Amino acid sequence: MIVLPHLSALGHLGFVAGGLLVYVVVMRARHHRSHPYATLAWVMAIIAFPYLSVPIFLLLGTRKVVRPDTPRAAAPHDAWAALTPPWATQLLAALGVSGPGPNAEIEFQTEGSAALAALQTLLGSAQRTLDVCTYVLADDEVGAAVARQLAERARAGVRVRLLVDAAGSFKSARSHDAVLRPAGVVRRLFMPPLHRPPRGRANLRNHRKLAIADGQQVWSGGRNLADEYFIGRAGEPPWMDLSFTARGALAEQAQRLFDGDWRIANGAMPADPAPPEEAPPAAAAAVAAAAEPVPMPAPVPAQPALAQWVPSGPDFHDDVLHALLLSAAFHAQWRLLIATPYFVPDEGLLDGLRLAVTRGVRLTLALPARSNHRLADWARGRAVRTLVQAGANVRLVPAMLHAKAVVVDNALALCGSANLDSRSLFINYEANAAFYGDAQIDWLAGWIERTAATGRLASGRPPAWWRDVGEGVVATIAFQL
Repeated sequence: MIVLPHLSALGHLGFVAGGLLVYVVVMRARHHRSHPYATLAWVMAIIAFPYLSVPIFLLLGTRKVVRPDTPRAAAPHDAWAALTPPWATQLLAALGVSGPGPNAEIEFQTEGSAALAALQTLLGSAQRTLDVCTYVLADDEVGAAVARQLAERARAGVRVRLLVDAAGSFKSARSHDAVLRPAGVVRRLFMPPLHRPPRGRANLRNHRKLAIADGQQVWSGGRNLADEYFIGRAGEPPWMDLSFTARGALAEQAQRLFDGDWRIANGAMPADPAPPEEAPPAAAAAVAAAAEPVPMPAPVPAQPALAQWVPSGPDFHDDVLHALLLSAAFHAQWRLLIATPYFVPDEGLLDGLRLAVTRGVRLTLALPARSNHRLADWARGRAVRTLVQAGANVRLVPAMLHAKAVVVDNALALCGSANLDSRSLFINYEANAAFYGDAQIDWLAGWIERTAATGRLASGRPPAWWRDVGEGVVATIAFQL
């Protein structure tokens, strides 16, 4: 018979005090900044359920794996700086992000069938290396098709690496091993709960979506490798989403990003961010020439397709994407266009967006009327009403919208894996591409506006008391949604 230890009231209070002390020491010693809701939730949990909450905090509670002395990246090359908003590129350089560079071609895909064709074309083009990172690798038609193609490339002599998040693909991560392993595909699970790397946390998930061929081409966006993102589940249309392919600087930066994630999945510390390479003199001269005004009637040369990755997560000490979005809210002059499936911003970002609307910036926010996460729909209620009451154009789209995109004036556009919620902005490993070319900004702006136009206006009316209470309760755990 197992006899449980018995603590006196004084011993119980001592354990609670010790648990709170552990929380404070860990957060201070590791220089972790915490969302107020997260701090309140942990403190309440330790007081109410100390014997359960203290071990869970030690397992899940921290969210960074680097120290605050992360080296800074070099400032963008002068030729590129002339074509990018300085508030964005200077901020990102200060936060350790490699600068923008030119891309020979960038192509967006909105339809699932076109996205699948673009992904399969990229996978089939690999001659030397092929690296794929995904949050979900499903045991379905799309997952099986991707697995077969990876196996084919491996049998053709290509080095194929597959990185799958252990939580996102909890039920299906090993479903394709019978196809992948005999062909020589090397697969790693990112931080399995029971066998996580010694320097990781089970709560830190890799939400990035990347496929890189030969370090020269990249396919990315918001789509996981599952039926609902490309062809739809049985009897249902595919979700509305965005992905893109690029050749050039984005592919090179994506390769370095994947290599770092691959090392982390094996238990190694993330490598220092590499500074951007200096542009070759010929390329720099060409871009500088494109930036110079040309007397009429000669046409002005087209702007190069400048872009850079904006990675964010535990491998950066700062919350890079959150900092960029907050800065964008205060620098925007006339428009902010946003599409996201889950909208649970922290108070700082919400205030920034509200103040942007108050000073006259046109804010359009496209959300699904009903997403695949009901708690996230509840959690967004107060933020949506705040923006609607301030004058924002918040639209609820009838389809399941899974795309993540932001446009700031004509200055920059973002597209990638990160949702506008606290988990994506503060906890997950995420990657969004920042586009500075007119063609890419105009394309994403048009897509967001057309998508928003299909939805109904969100209401700014106060909810019933029970709904308000429910939203408040959900908000206390919003940082985990």
